[in-house]
Amino acid sequence: MSIKPESSKTPVVGRFAPSPTGPLHLGSLVAAVGSYLLAKRSGGRWLMRMEDLDQPRVVPGMADDILRTLELLGLHWDGEVVWQSRREPYYQAALDRLAARGIVYPCGCSRAEIARLASAPHGDSELPYPGRCRSGLGAGKLPRAFRVRVPDETLTFSDGIIGAQCQNLATSCGDFVVKRADGPFAYHLAVVVDDELMGVTQVVRGADLLTSTPRQIYLQRLLGFSQPSYSHLPLVAGPGGGKLSKRDNAVSIAQGVDLTQAGGRLVTAALRFLGQELPADLYAAPPVEILAWGREHFDPARISVSGGPLTMHVNDGGTV
Repeated sequence: MSIKPESSKTPVVGRFAPSPTGPLHLGSLVAAVGSYLLAKRSGGRWLMRMEDLDQPRVVPGMADDILRTLELLGLHWDGEVVWQSRREPYYQAALDRLAARGIVYPCGCSRAEIARLASAPHGDSELPYPGRCRSGLGAGKLPRAFRVRVPDETLTFSDGIIGAQCQNLATSCGDFVVKRADGPFAYHLAVVVDDELMGVTQVVRGADLLTSTPRQIYLQRLLGFSQPSYSHLPLVAGPGGGKLSKRDNAVSIAQGVDLTQAGGRLVTAALRFLGQELPADLYAAPPVEILAWGREHFDPARISVSGGPLTMHVNDGGTV
Protein backbone atom coordinates (compact mmCIF):
# COMPACT_ATOMS: atom_id res chain seq x y z
CA MET A 1 0.00 0.00 0.00
CA SER A 2 1.42 3.37 -0.97
CA ILE A 3 1.66 6.23 1.50
CA LYS A 4 0.32 9.48 0.11
CA PRO A 5 -1.21 12.43 1.98
CA GLU A 6 -4.98 12.17 2.17
CA SER A 7 -5.48 15.86 1.56
CA SER A 8 -3.43 18.86 0.56
CA LYS A 9 -1.75 20.73 3.38
CA THR A 10 -3.19 24.03 4.50
CA PRO A 11 -0.90 26.63 6.12
CA VAL A 12 -1.61 25.27 9.62
CA VAL A 13 -3.03 21.84 10.39
CA GLY A 14 -3.01 20.91 14.04
CA ARG A 15 -4.33 17.81 15.74
CA PHE A 16 -5.36 16.36 19.08
CA ALA A 17 -4.71 12.66 19.61
CA PRO A 18 -6.12 11.23 22.86
CA SER A 19 -5.88 7.57 23.84
CA PRO A 20 -9.18 5.98 24.95
CA THR A 21 -7.53 4.21 27.87
CA GLY A 22 -9.12 6.55 30.38
CA PRO A 23 -11.26 9.68 30.60
CA LEU A 24 -10.23 13.16 29.54
CA HIS A 25 -8.39 14.76 32.48
CA LEU A 26 -6.92 18.15 33.30
CA GLY A 27 -3.63 17.48 31.55
CA SER A 28 -5.29 16.35 28.34
CA LEU A 29 -7.74 19.26 28.56
CA VAL A 30 -4.81 21.71 28.60
CA ALA A 31 -3.28 19.93 25.59
CA ALA A 32 -6.62 20.04 23.75
CA VAL A 33 -7.18 23.74 24.42
CA GLY A 34 -3.58 24.65 23.58
CA SER A 35 -3.46 22.67 20.34
CA TYR A 36 -6.90 23.93 19.29
CA LEU A 37 -6.10 27.60 19.78
CA LEU A 38 -2.59 27.43 18.31
CA ALA A 39 -4.17 26.06 15.13
CA LYS A 40 -7.27 28.24 15.06
CA ARG A 41 -5.56 31.56 15.91
CA SER A 42 -4.14 31.58 12.38
CA GLY A 43 -7.27 30.23 10.69
CA GLY A 44 -5.95 26.68 10.54
CA ARG A 45 -7.62 23.30 10.88
CA TRP A 46 -7.75 21.15 14.02
CA LEU A 47 -8.00 17.43 13.41
CA MET A 48 -8.96 14.58 15.74
CA ARG A 49 -7.15 11.24 15.94
CA MET A 50 -8.11 8.50 18.37
CA GLU A 51 -4.96 6.58 19.29
CA ASP A 52 -6.58 3.23 19.95
CA LEU A 53 -3.88 1.04 18.44
CA ASP A 54 -3.12 -0.80 21.69
CA GLN A 55 -6.51 -2.50 21.88
CA PRO A 56 -5.98 -4.44 25.15
CA ARG A 57 -5.63 -1.11 27.00
CA VAL A 58 -8.68 0.52 25.42
CA VAL A 59 -11.60 1.05 27.81
CA PRO A 60 -14.95 0.33 26.11
CA GLY A 61 -17.01 3.47 25.57
CA MET A 62 -14.17 5.80 26.52
CA ALA A 63 -13.54 7.09 22.99
CA ASP A 64 -17.15 8.23 22.65
CA ASP A 65 -16.98 9.82 26.10
CA ILE A 66 -13.83 11.77 25.17
CA LEU A 67 -15.37 13.02 21.93
CA ARG A 68 -18.64 14.00 23.60
CA THR A 69 -16.73 15.78 26.40
CA LEU A 70 -14.71 17.80 23.88
CA GLU A 71 -17.88 18.79 22.02
CA LEU A 72 -19.52 20.01 25.24
CA LEU A 73 -16.40 22.07 25.94
CA GLY A 74 -16.73 23.78 22.55
CA LEU A 75 -13.70 22.01 21.08
CA HIS A 76 -15.06 21.02 17.66
CA TRP A 77 -12.69 19.32 15.25
CA ASP A 78 -12.52 19.56 11.47
CA GLY A 79 -13.27 16.55 9.27
CA GLU A 80 -13.75 12.95 10.33
CA VAL A 81 -12.17 11.31 13.36
CA VAL A 82 -9.15 9.16 12.42
CA TRP A 83 -8.91 5.81 14.24
CA GLN A 84 -5.45 4.26 14.49
CA SER A 85 -6.87 0.77 14.87
CA ARG A 86 -8.14 0.99 11.28
CA ARG A 87 -4.84 2.07 9.72
CA GLU A 88 -2.45 -0.84 10.22
CA PRO A 89 -1.87 -1.34 6.46
CA TYR A 90 -0.31 2.13 6.32
CA TYR A 91 2.01 1.36 9.22
CA GLN A 92 2.99 -1.93 7.61
CA ALA A 93 3.80 -0.12 4.36
CA ALA A 94 6.14 2.23 6.23
CA LEU A 95 7.77 -0.67 8.06
CA ASP A 96 8.28 -2.52 4.78
CA ARG A 97 10.01 0.53 3.29
CA LEU A 98 12.42 0.70 6.22
CA ALA A 99 13.05 -3.05 6.16
CA ALA A 100 13.81 -2.96 2.42
CA ARG A 101 16.66 -0.55 3.17
CA GLY A 102 18.07 -2.72 5.95
CA ILE A 103 17.23 -0.10 8.58
CA VAL A 104 14.95 -2.40 10.59
CA TYR A 105 16.02 -5.68 12.17
CA PRO A 106 14.44 -8.33 14.45
CA CYS A 107 15.38 -8.28 18.13
CA GLY A 108 15.03 -11.19 20.56
CA CYS A 109 16.00 -9.35 23.76
CA SER A 110 13.66 -9.10 26.73
CA ARG A 111 13.48 -6.04 28.94
CA ALA A 112 15.29 -7.94 31.69
CA GLU A 113 18.15 -8.76 29.33
CA ILE A 114 18.41 -5.15 28.21
CA ALA A 115 18.55 -4.03 31.84
CA ARG A 116 21.39 -6.47 32.55
CA LEU A 117 23.29 -5.35 29.45
CA ALA A 118 22.95 -1.63 30.21
CA SER A 119 26.37 -0.16 30.94
CA ALA A 120 25.16 2.44 33.43
CA PRO A 121 22.18 2.95 35.77
CA HIS A 122 19.41 5.14 34.39
CA GLY A 123 17.01 5.29 37.34
CA ASP A 124 13.43 5.34 36.12
CA SER A 125 14.33 6.56 32.63
CA GLU A 126 14.37 4.40 29.53
CA LEU A 127 17.35 2.12 29.15
CA PRO A 128 19.20 2.61 25.85
CA TYR A 129 19.23 -0.54 23.77
CA PRO A 130 22.83 -1.84 23.58
CA GLY A 131 22.50 -3.26 20.06
CA ARG A 132 22.87 -6.93 20.94
CA CYS A 133 20.80 -8.16 17.96
CA ARG A 134 22.10 -5.65 15.41
CA SER A 135 24.15 -8.32 13.66
CA GLY A 136 21.51 -11.04 13.89
CA LEU A 137 19.50 -13.04 16.40
CA GLY A 138 21.46 -15.21 18.78
CA ALA A 139 21.16 -19.01 18.73
CA GLY A 140 17.71 -20.13 19.83
CA LYS A 141 16.38 -16.57 19.91
CA LEU A 142 13.00 -15.69 18.44
CA PRO A 143 12.01 -12.15 17.40
CA ARG A 144 10.29 -10.22 20.17
CA ALA A 145 10.29 -6.88 18.35
CA PHE A 146 11.57 -5.03 15.32
CA ARG A 147 13.98 -2.16 15.92
CA VAL A 148 15.19 0.69 13.72
CA ARG A 149 18.91 1.41 13.56
CA VAL A 150 19.95 4.84 14.83
CA PRO A 151 23.20 6.72 14.15
CA ASP A 152 25.62 7.93 16.81
CA GLU A 153 25.03 11.60 16.12
CA THR A 154 23.11 14.51 17.63
CA LEU A 155 19.68 15.39 16.29
CA THR A 156 18.51 18.96 16.89
CA PHE A 157 15.19 20.74 16.54
CA SER A 158 13.56 23.90 17.82
CA ASP A 159 10.54 23.59 20.08
CA GLY A 160 8.06 26.44 19.79
CA ILE A 161 7.84 26.86 23.56
CA ILE A 162 10.93 25.31 25.12
CA GLY A 163 13.43 26.33 22.43
CA ALA A 164 16.45 24.49 21.02
CA GLN A 165 16.61 20.76 21.76
CA CYS A 166 19.42 18.26 21.16
CA GLN A 167 19.46 14.50 21.58
CA ASN A 168 21.80 11.70 20.57
CA LEU A 169 19.51 8.76 19.84
CA ALA A 170 22.30 6.21 20.17
CA THR A 171 23.06 7.18 23.77
CA SER A 172 19.58 8.25 24.90
CA CYS A 173 17.50 5.30 23.65
CA GLY A 174 19.52 3.28 21.17
CA ASP A 175 17.86 1.35 18.35
CA PHE A 176 14.17 1.70 19.22
CA VAL A 177 11.16 -0.53 18.69
CA VAL A 178 8.82 0.15 15.76
CA LYS A 179 6.73 -2.99 16.12
CA ARG A 180 6.27 -5.83 18.57
CA ALA A 181 6.66 -9.20 16.88
CA ASP A 182 3.29 -10.44 18.15
CA GLY A 183 1.66 -7.13 18.96
CA PRO A 184 0.80 -3.66 17.66
CA PHE A 185 2.98 -1.19 15.84
CA ALA A 186 4.86 1.14 18.15
CA TYR A 187 3.59 4.62 18.92
CA HIS A 188 6.53 6.36 17.24
CA LEU A 189 5.97 4.76 13.84
CA ALA A 190 2.17 5.08 13.95
CA VAL A 191 2.16 8.75 14.91
CA VAL A 192 4.70 9.66 12.22
CA VAL A 193 2.70 7.90 9.50
CA ASP A 194 -0.58 9.39 10.72
CA ASP A 195 0.73 12.95 10.87
CA GLU A 196 2.02 12.65 7.31
CA LEU A 197 -1.17 11.15 5.93
CA MET A 198 -3.35 13.68 7.73
CA GLY A 199 -1.26 16.59 6.47
CA VAL A 200 -0.38 17.74 10.00
CA THR A 201 1.96 20.74 10.02
CA GLN A 202 1.80 21.60 13.74
CA VAL A 203 2.12 19.22 16.68
CA VAL A 204 1.15 20.67 20.07
CA ARG A 205 1.17 18.28 23.03
CA GLY A 206 2.38 17.83 26.61
CA ALA A 207 6.03 18.14 27.60
CA ASP A 208 6.03 14.49 28.71
CA LEU A 209 6.42 13.65 25.01
CA LEU A 210 9.33 16.04 24.40
CA THR A 211 12.00 13.33 24.56
CA SER A 212 10.03 11.22 22.05
CA THR A 213 10.19 13.90 19.38
CA PRO A 214 13.75 13.19 18.10
CA ARG A 215 12.78 9.58 17.38
CA GLN A 216 9.80 10.76 15.40
CA ILE A 217 11.84 13.33 13.47
CA TYR A 218 14.38 10.60 12.68
CA LEU A 219 11.63 8.37 11.26
CA GLN A 220 10.23 11.28 9.26
CA ARG A 221 13.63 11.78 7.65
CA LEU A 222 14.07 8.08 6.90
CA LEU A 223 10.65 7.91 5.25
CA GLY A 224 10.96 11.22 3.39
CA PHE A 225 8.06 12.78 5.28
CA SER A 226 7.53 16.45 6.06
CA GLN A 227 8.52 17.58 9.54
CA PRO A 228 5.80 19.45 11.43
CA SER A 229 6.60 22.19 13.89
CA TYR A 230 6.61 21.04 17.53
CA SER A 231 5.44 22.82 20.67
CA HIS A 232 5.36 21.04 24.02
CA LEU A 233 3.06 22.49 26.66
CA PRO A 234 3.84 22.57 30.40
CA LEU A 235 2.45 19.67 32.40
CA VAL A 236 -0.32 19.92 34.95
CA ALA A 237 1.05 18.61 38.24
CA GLY A 238 -0.80 16.82 40.99
CA PRO A 239 -0.83 17.77 44.68
CA GLY A 240 2.65 18.49 45.97
CA GLY A 241 4.01 18.81 42.46
CA GLY A 242 3.82 15.09 41.71
CA LYS A 243 2.52 13.39 38.60
CA LEU A 244 -1.12 14.13 37.84
CA SER A 245 -3.47 11.24 38.53
CA LYS A 246 -5.75 10.65 35.55
CA ARG A 247 -8.30 8.84 37.68
CA ASP A 248 -8.62 11.62 40.24
CA ASN A 249 -8.61 14.53 37.81
CA ALA A 250 -11.13 13.44 35.18
CA VAL A 251 -13.23 16.12 33.53
CA SER A 252 -15.43 13.78 31.50
CA ILE A 253 -19.19 13.43 31.56
CA ALA A 254 -18.75 9.72 32.29
CA GLN A 255 -17.11 10.65 35.58
CA GLY A 256 -20.07 12.77 36.66
CA VAL A 257 -18.72 16.22 35.82
CA ASP A 258 -21.57 18.57 34.88
CA LEU A 259 -20.06 20.37 31.91
CA THR A 260 -23.12 22.55 31.42
CA GLN A 261 -22.12 24.21 34.69
CA ALA A 262 -18.36 23.68 34.82
CA GLY A 263 -17.36 23.78 31.16
CA GLY A 264 -16.63 27.50 30.99
CA ARG A 265 -14.63 27.46 34.19
CA LEU A 266 -12.61 24.48 32.99
CA VAL A 267 -11.69 26.16 29.71
CA THR A 268 -10.87 29.37 31.59
CA ALA A 269 -8.62 27.45 33.99
CA ALA A 270 -6.82 25.77 31.08
CA LEU A 271 -6.22 29.14 29.39
CA ARG A 272 -4.91 30.72 32.57
CA PHE A 273 -2.62 27.73 33.11
CA LEU A 274 -1.24 28.50 29.64
CA GLY A 275 -0.50 32.07 30.68
CA GLN A 276 -3.49 33.76 29.04
CA GLU A 277 -5.30 36.52 30.92
CA LEU A 278 -8.97 36.64 30.02
CA PRO A 279 -11.26 39.63 30.62
CA ALA A 280 -13.02 39.19 33.96
CA ASP A 281 -16.44 39.22 32.33
CA LEU A 282 -15.59 36.01 30.47
CA TYR A 283 -14.80 33.92 33.55
CA ALA A 284 -18.39 32.69 33.81
CA ALA A 285 -19.08 32.64 30.07
CA PRO A 286 -19.91 29.47 28.08
CA PRO A 287 -16.92 27.61 26.57
CA VAL A 288 -17.73 28.71 23.00
CA GLU A 289 -17.44 32.39 23.98
CA ILE A 290 -14.17 31.83 25.83
CA LEU A 291 -12.69 29.94 22.90
CA ALA A 292 -13.84 32.65 20.50
CA TRP A 293 -11.85 35.13 22.59
CA GLY A 294 -8.91 32.71 22.52
CA ARG A 295 -8.92 32.46 18.74
CA GLU A 296 -8.42 36.23 18.58
CA HIS A 297 -6.09 36.79 21.53
CA PHE A 298 -4.17 33.59 22.32
CA ASP A 299 -0.48 34.47 22.69
CA PRO A 300 1.96 31.52 22.73
CA ALA A 301 4.72 33.81 24.02
CA ARG A 302 2.88 33.88 27.38
CA ILE A 303 3.09 30.11 27.87
CA SER A 304 5.45 29.17 30.69
CA VAL A 305 8.05 26.46 30.24
CA SER A 306 7.41 25.08 33.72
CA GLY A 307 4.19 23.38 34.77
CA GLY A 308 2.36 23.28 38.07
CA PRO A 309 -0.99 22.49 39.67
CA LEU A 310 -4.35 23.39 38.18
CA THR A 311 -7.09 23.18 40.80
CA MET A 312 -10.65 24.44 40.55
CA HIS A 313 -14.14 23.61 41.65
CA VAL A 314 -16.22 21.96 38.94
CA ASN A 315 -19.34 21.19 40.96
CA ASP A 316 -20.59 21.20 44.48
CA GLY A 317 -19.08 17.78 45.07
CA GLY A 318 -15.41 18.63 44.97
CA THR A 319 -12.48 19.73 42.89
CA VAL A 320 -10.39 18.49 40.01
